Amino acid sequence: MSMLDIILDIGFFAAAIRLAVPLLLGTLSELVSERSGVLNLGIEGMMLTGALAGFATAHATGSLWLGVLAALVLGALVGAIMAVLVVILRLDQTVAGLGVTMAATGLVFYSYRLGFGESTTPPAITPFSTIPIPLLSDIPVIGPIVFNQYALTYIAYLLVPALAFFMFRTPAGLALRTVGENPRTAAGVGIDPIKVRILALMAAGALAGLAGAYLNLAAFGSFTFGIISGRGWICLALVVLGRWNPLACAGAALLFGAVDAFQLRLQTSGAFDLPYQLFLALPYVATLIVVIINTRFAAAPAALMEPYDPEKR
Repeated sequence: MSMLDIILDIGFFAAAIRLAVPLLLGTLSELVSERSGVLNLGIEGMMLTGALAGFATAHATGSLWLGVLAALVLGALVGAIMAVLVVILRLDQTVAGLGVTMAATGLVFYSYRLGFGESTTPPAITPFSTIPIPLLSDIPVIGPIVFNQYALTYIAYLLVPALAFFMFRTPAGLALRTVGENPRTAAGVGIDPIKVRILALMAAGALAGLAGAYLNLAAFGSFTFGIISGRGWICLALVVLGRWNPLACAGAALLFGAVDAFQLRLQTSGAFDLPYQLFLALPYVATLIVVIINTRFAAAPAALMEPYDPEKR
C-alpha cells in the first residue's frame, strides 16, 4: 500500500476523527484552564486518573456510562486539588502541575495493582460500539467517516461549538477570559477571580478525565500503564497551535489525530522496514516542529501563570 493509498482511504479519515478525540478533549481542558490564567501541567495525571476511574467503574458495574461519570467526577476532583495548590495556596503553577501529575500517576498505578493484581492477561471490558446516525451515515464518503462514530466522539465534537459559544457569547465566558487577562480588573467589576479559577480547573479536570476514559471505554477496552502516552503534553502544544480558540484547537487536534492515524497505517502497510518506535514518535516530532514554528506568533492570555492575591495592591 502506497502513502497515497493510505491518505485517500475512507478508513484513514474515520480513524483520524476517532484518534483525535482524546487530544480534542484534553486540549479543550487545557484551553479552559489557561483561559482562566492557570497553566495546567497536571493534565497528564488527570487523564490517567480518568482512564482508571472509567475502566474500573465500567469493569465493576458493567456500565460504560457509569464509567464515564466516574471519570468526570475523579477528574474534577484532581482539578480541585490542583486549584487548592495554585489558586488558594498560590504555589508555582509549573511545580504544582508536575507534582499533581507525578502523584496521580503513582496513586493510579498503586490502585490498579491493588484492585486488579498482577496478571499475564490484563482485565478487559467490552467498549462502546459505533453508532451510525440514520440517513446521514448513508451519505457517500462523508457518512462512514463522520456519522458512524462512538457516542463519545459525537459528544466531544459537539463540545467544541458549545465551548466557543460559552466563551464568547455568555457573561460567564467573558468572566473566564477577563480573569485570564487581568484578574484585578475582573475583581474591580465584581468578578471573583478565585472562584472562577477554581471552577475552571474543576471543569478542566473533568474534561481531562473524560479524555483519558475515552481511551479504554471506546478505543482499547482495557487499561495499561502507558495508555495516555504523553497525550496530555501534546494537548499543551495544541492549545498554543489553536491560539486559545476552541474551533482552532479542534482543528489542531484533528491534524494530530490524522498524523497518529497515518503512522499507525504506515506501520501495518509494510512500506518502510523501520523500527515501530520511529512511527510512534511521529506525532511527537510533529508536535515539536509545530511548537517551534508557532510559538513566536502565539499570544497567550496576559495573566497566564500569574497567581492572584486579593490582598496585594
